[in-house]
Amino acid sequence: MGHLYFVRHGETVWNVENKICGATDIALTDRGHEQAIATGEELVRQGVHIDKILYSPLIRAAETARHISEITGVPRQAEPRLTEQCFGKWESTPRDGADFREAKKQFVERHEGGESMLHLAQRIYNLLDDVCAHADTVYLLVAHNGIARIVHSYFYEMTNEEYAGFGIKNCEIRRYDF
Repeated sequence: MGHLYFVRHGETVWNVENKICGATDIALTDRGHEQAIATGEELVRQGVHIDKILYSPLIRAAETARHISEITGVPRQAEPRLTEQCFGKWESTPRDGADFREAKKQFVERHEGGESMLHLAQRIYNLLDDVCAHADTVYLLVAHNGIARIVHSYFYEMTNEEYAGFGIKNCEIRRYDF
């Protein structure tokens, strides 16, 4: 049985402002860079073995992966399937808005120009199937909170409400076993 690790990117300005980033390419704050560096240091401190880092090409995840790679010495590669969901009309709106909370429960809706949860799940589940097929390789996936929801749902049973409410902190490290 193999396993993988998941890390959400470091803090961004829109995280601080409580805005939905989605597929909008938002950079890390200074604190976000510090969080990414600390995450790399924590992985080294814990002696976590990782063979390869796959990361979302959006700058906030790419920079987080770069810091982790430089500290750990683990090679990294952009993985387009890890790009955050495009939330369409919800991009840049409040993350805790009541309407958005309800919209996250609508798995088929494309949010007026965005991507449905089902399409997102398809591409992330396909990626996880590919990673699982290489169980002898330990991957670190560096991506986004929306991707974290999908990854978690791949490994654990969740209700719609649990799925919609799930989230992880910036630069939080999660381990998932196949």
